[in-house]
Amino acid sequence: MNPIRLLLLVSVIYLSGAAGAQEAPADSVHYEWDVLLTGGHVIDARNGINKVLDVAIVDSQIVAVAAGLDPMQAERVVDATGLYVTPGLIDLHAHVFWGTGEGYSRRGESWWSYSDSYGGVRPDDHAPRAGVTTVVDAGSSGWRNFPTFYDRVIKGSRTRVLAFLNIVGAGMNGGPAEQDLTDMDGRLTGQMASRFDAIVGVKLAHFRGPDWEPTRRAVAAGDAAEVPVMVDFGGSSPPLALKQLFLKELRPGDIFTHCYSAVGSRESIVDLETGELRDVATKARKRGILFDVGHGGGSFRFDVAIPALQAGFVPNTISTDLHISSMNRGMKDQTNVMSKFLAMGMSWVDVVAASTWAPAQAIQREELGHLSVGAVADIAVFSLQEGDFGFVDVRRQRLEGNQKVVAELTIRGGRVLWDLNGLTAEPIAE
Repeated sequence: MNPIRLLLLVSVIYLSGAAGAQEAPADSVHYEWDVLLTGGHVIDARNGINKVLDVAIVDSQIVAVAAGLDPMQAERVVDATGLYVTPGLIDLHAHVFWGTGEGYSRRGESWWSYSDSYGGVRPDDHAPRAGVTTVVDAGSSGWRNFPTFYDRVIKGSRTRVLAFLNIVGAGMNGGPAEQDLTDMDGRLTGQMASRFDAIVGVKLAHFRGPDWEPTRRAVAAGDAAEVPVMVDFGGSSPPLALKQLFLKELRPGDIFTHCYSAVGSRESIVDLETGELRDVATKARKRGILFDVGHGGGSFRFDVAIPALQAGFVPNTISTDLHISSMNRGMKDQTNVMSKFLAMGMSWVDVVAASTWAPAQAIQREELGHLSVGAVADIAVFSLQEGDFGFVDVRRQRLEGNQKVVAELTIRGGRVLWDLNGLTAEPIAE
């Protein structure tokens, strides 16, 4: 090549590189945190926090919880002033095994099935809107169809989905299927529960016979997998006694859901004639039995809950029993159920604890339900609105309240899933 042409070519390349270098900023910005929530009132039951603090997130992890964190060190700053910052809520009782099955029918009327059916709901459609980052499916699937549930729902959901495995192999398939003793296999249930990390317990639901065998098989499966058992006690007539269930059949750490119900022939924890809490409930709590709300479409009554709370019998855990029917009735969602307990006199701090740290402990997932440094960044931000509100139980009884819990922001693993008022968005350019 001609030496002059070579010199010109080298000069062009050098000048092009120099021009490119000039386009880059002299000092690239380095942020210490991806997201910083500032000025919010933090409530964290595990760590005993109940005050205004800032919370910093990097990737999917909480890296700092302290006052006065520098907003200049954060790529995105979320002003939570006047709002409450809590761990992401854990709904301990939901039904999210959605599908196309219709369950059984009798005389033209469908029995609701929550196993691969229309009765279940998609978790991502409902949980984040209520500040819920983890739902625990309460027995929709059994050992026969849990792999389908896992592949269809659990693997692909942004919401964390855990599960109680039904003692019935076919799961919560409605009607006769849930009465089939031959399909209640404690050994196979325990084996399946041991195989999947997403399974956190065993569920007994809807059995109506005068027989303790299903309870015993569920407990045997819980023993085999070293997980708790959740019981939705059946409707035998005459009823099976709560005294035997609480003090003989269940183990400390097992869970009695629908604890404020009075359905059919089931024995209630409150004597409806006198309005007094039964002694057996207090004895069960002392023994270590856990009491879960599990509101649902038919399992929460004010005439049970109010006298129980007045006697000091608050729930260990607050949950929804979310499904296609309950969400369109008096239950609605987790924030609405929480609001009911505020209206009945439970403190806001205790309501948050019963929706975060307490359910995490109940399912032995103590990495969840708190805002410790190093914990996964599952965070909910709430406003506590003041006004005149009405709350309805399953008998269409209305309770007045002056506070309502509203989910403003839901973050799951550092990712924003719900932002009601654009707290994480940039203001419009003027």
